[in-house]
Amino acid sequence: MLRYTSDWERYVTRQARWVDFANDYKTLDVSYMESVMWAFKTLWDKGLIYEGFRVLPYSWALETPLSNTETRMDDAYKQVQDPALTVAFVLETGESLLAWTTTPWTLPSNLALAVAPDVSYVRVRHNGTVYILAEARLGAYEKELEGAEVLDTVLGSTLVGRTYTPMFSYFADQPDAFRIIAGDFVTTEDGTGVVHLAPGFGEDDQRVCSENGIGLVVPVDSRGLFTSEVPDFFGMLVFDANPLIIRELKSRGVVLRHETYDHAYPHCWRTGKPLIYKAVSSWFVNVTAVKERMVALNEEITWVPDHLQHGSFGKWLENARDWTISRNRFWGSPIPVWRSDDPAYPRIDVYGSLADLERDFGVTVTELHRPVVDDLVRPNPDDPTGKSMMRRVPEVLDCWFESGSMPFAQVHYPFENQEWFDQHYPGDFIVEYIGQTRGWFYTLHVLATALFDRPAFSTCVSHGIVLGDDGAKMSKSLRNYPDPMNVFDTYGADAMRWYLLSSSILRGSDFAVTEEGIRDTVRQVMLPLWNSWYFLSLYANAESMTGEVRYDSTNVLDRYVFSKLKRLIEDTTISMDQYDIFNACQQVRTFLDVLTNWYIRRSRDRFWKGDKDAIDTLHTVLQVLTRIAAPLLPLTTEKIYKELTGERSVHLEDWPDASIVPSDDELEKVMDQVRDVCSTTLSLRKVHSRRVRLPLGELTVASPLANALQSFVSIITDEVNVHKVTLTTELGQVAKHELQLIPAALGPRLGANTQKVIVAVKKGDWSINGDVVIAGGVVLEPHEFQVRLVAAAGDTETVASAALADGQGIVLLNIELTDALLAEGAARDIVRMVQQARREAGLAVSDRIVLTLGLPESLQSQVSQFESYIASETLAQRIDWVQGLDPTGDLDGNPVHIGVDQVR
Repeated sequence: MLRYTSDWERYVTRQARWVDFANDYKTLDVSYMESVMWAFKTLWDKGLIYEGFRVLPYSWALETPLSNTETRMDDAYKQVQDPALTVAFVLETGESLLAWTTTPWTLPSNLALAVAPDVSYVRVRHNGTVYILAEARLGAYEKELEGAEVLDTVLGSTLVGRTYTPMFSYFADQPDAFRIIAGDFVTTEDGTGVVHLAPGFGEDDQRVCSENGIGLVVPVDSRGLFTSEVPDFFGMLVFDANPLIIRELKSRGVVLRHETYDHAYPHCWRTGKPLIYKAVSSWFVNVTAVKERMVALNEEITWVPDHLQHGSFGKWLENARDWTISRNRFWGSPIPVWRSDDPAYPRIDVYGSLADLERDFGVTVTELHRPVVDDLVRPNPDDPTGKSMMRRVPEVLDCWFESGSMPFAQVHYPFENQEWFDQHYPGDFIVEYIGQTRGWFYTLHVLATALFDRPAFSTCVSHGIVLGDDGAKMSKSLRNYPDPMNVFDTYGADAMRWYLLSSSILRGSDFAVTEEGIRDTVRQVMLPLWNSWYFLSLYANAESMTGEVRYDSTNVLDRYVFSKLKRLIEDTTISMDQYDIFNACQQVRTFLDVLTNWYIRRSRDRFWKGDKDAIDTLHTVLQVLTRIAAPLLPLTTEKIYKELTGERSVHLEDWPDASIVPSDDELEKVMDQVRDVCSTTLSLRKVHSRRVRLPLGELTVASPLANALQSFVSIITDEVNVHKVTLTTELGQVAKHELQLIPAALGPRLGANTQKVIVAVKKGDWSINGDVVIAGGVVLEPHEFQVRLVAAAGDTETVASAALADGQGIVLLNIELTDALLAEGAARDIVRMVQQARREAGLAVSDRIVLTLGLPESLQSQVSQFESYIASETLAQRIDWVQGLDPTGDLDGNPVHIGVDQVR
């Protein structure tokens, strides 16, 4: 049991989960088992425990019944091929009633046949035999009954009460058996409309036979083997007997059809073996008695995703059945019931504590596991002869009863910690995969309702199934996933954490884990955050400055990033409070993009100059951001925060207070469009193969916000590398609206009129008024079209256009190249190559250099006019132009020599 404890502790600690291993609980602890015993006794006292003999899912491999919950576990149902028989039962009148079954092994135990009373059944004569089956199913047997003569039709109700000859004689003397009865579960969707009933091996079979006074027979033992009651198949596993039974029936000529049936069939979730349904003695929790209360208490739980509340969990509650809680096993919490071993002197004692056991049995009880607990035997107080003894029933409890007892059993309630439990129950939060809606979540809810009339938890986050990189459920046997410890060592535990938290798995969807996805997390999230801190420390140290928390900078970029930070605090607070971790991750990631790809990049010159406002602003932003991201990236944020502040731990700090962070909604709105303009323009550059370092002539921006953008022309000019930016609010002068229809959305609503609308749009017969679009006289629904801005004159060889992401504006970029622009672009490329050479030489960002440049004469004549620019950007005190040196690089096919020497 404890073999893997150290491995578990190592994994959990490495992934930065806080678990109190020193005070953990185990279901095998006597204290835990005593609380489980108390729960059973309390349910017994409330009349919610009973013993019954019912048909249940049965694992012959484990020799124990299972609950219906366990048959709904993941992968419990598997696609199998079973033999399906259509067999003829001979009525007392000589006619043959056709029944269909996918379990031929149950035919020796047949005791009745069921029909639907309101369904029409047809009598047909074929090859001298009269067959009866549902009229709706006659066509399905066209091949076997080809040329059959239809005699008449009757309602199923007229067949009820008729008798037939047993197909096997093993139980021919069973009273009131071998007759036709009405069944509310009989359908005509498949089979013949007649169901063969073996009440020892079918839930519906047992119910309807019991209602009609027909007993049951169970000639199958605990191992799934036929007993001596069926001598022809004695000792055979029921599935292995199928071929012999089929052969026997064929030899008698009663098989009309033998086919292979593909269907989903339940398997034991522990052994993977197919289950059977079998009548067994078992102990039950009377869940149906508290079902309505369970449904009501579910309304007090917050579910993430919310569709589970009234979806899979809610519907499972509405259809809840009594819970089979006994198992014919050795290991587990014992059912605390002692019974007289002499039926002549019946007595049952149910115990709810060690003290009760010690009182009655007169010994100190320190162990509740079998076989020790089974040794507790005493004389039956109700037997005046003194001969009968009180002995414990042999079953143990379903392990799901134990796990459902966790909230109180972990603290040995009610024997200890009553005040603590009262203050902490129900739990604030629980998380497990979505299959537990029919497993742990369900059993917790059953016991919480029955014992305390309260839900077991306030909020439940239920994630999807983790799949391997092959798309199959992650499995230790398949080894279809990377070793977590190797992932931690290669990419860091935070990478795995963020990767899963930010995935659709927290929205209840299944999710395939791939190493590539984990690697992308490092590149897209962890490195940008880390590099932001590294950037700050690099420039702060260069200026011997220490950042401080301030929000009073008047710089427009500082004000913008603070406004975005305030919104981040507000948004993530809402997401976290709603347990929407997926959304919180997206919000942090979006802010990281603002911080790294806009604020820091646009502020580099300020940091280079040692601007205290810039350094303090970035210091403040990182101090807040690390606190927000701490639950999502606990190790990375811990390192950054401690280095940034000198404090003990980010996890000991308060959640950020949005009210102290300044905001500027108007600035946000305008700056967001500035970024939109820049990103749209850069996308155009990429489409038309105009690298960013290559300057272009002019950018025209048409937008309702054009006047507000005027203050940011210098930023746009620098960001997209153009010589001129022209702004206009007159969209109509440069752009027009274009209507794009979505035929797949139009078709279901408009049908034949869809083509009419398409033709109208092509002819320009459409209009837009606010949010209303009319095409060809038809008002379109919002999901049936898209309206986008396009250049009025269309794209040309020299002008490219694209609509802004908000759909409210358009950019037109002059992509024409001139010799002057090409020369300036070459100079910028030289700067990039020099900066790379500086890094390779290990120079600090503030080190001055002497720069040696060796270029072909044609290239030198182009870039030499930008000598002062190159010197300024690379911190070169002097540039030496040389010829004849070995090239160190290549620029558009031209050999280039670059040498950097630090000025001492």
